[in-house]
Amino acid sequence: MGRPIGPRKVHRYSAEFKLTAVKLTKMPGIEVPTVAAALDIHPFMLSRWRKEVREGALRGKAKQIEIPPQRTREIRRLQVLERAHAILKAEHELLKKAIRFSSERKRRSSSSLSPNATPSRSTACVRSTA
Repeated sequence: MGRPIGPRKVHRYSAEFKLTAVKLTKMPGIEVPTVAAALDIHPFMLSRWRKEVREGALRGKAKQIEIPPQRTREIRRLQVLERAHAILKAEHELLKKAIRFSSERKRRSSSSLSPNATPSRSTACVRSTA
């Protein structure tokens, strides 16, 4: 694939926005990918902002954020369910591949047992002893 035609879109975020995003990630039970998805930014960018705050390169005042404890519990529960769902989806895809592999193997082995095929050594031994 080639590069997209036209000017590249560059977002510039204010220090207040960055600090508020970092503050959200420091709340108990809230993960960086969740905050990044909610703010429509890449998780790596948010991690970089967190590093800048730790190193003192990013300073300022963040917006006041208050999330009720019940809401935090709901977010934490949602994160757990999303992880479980991702695991189940991966398991489901793996089982589908195993079923396809197994059915393909059965199809190949049943076509080799057609009436025109020569008998294998094990079937020849059974016929001669009978």
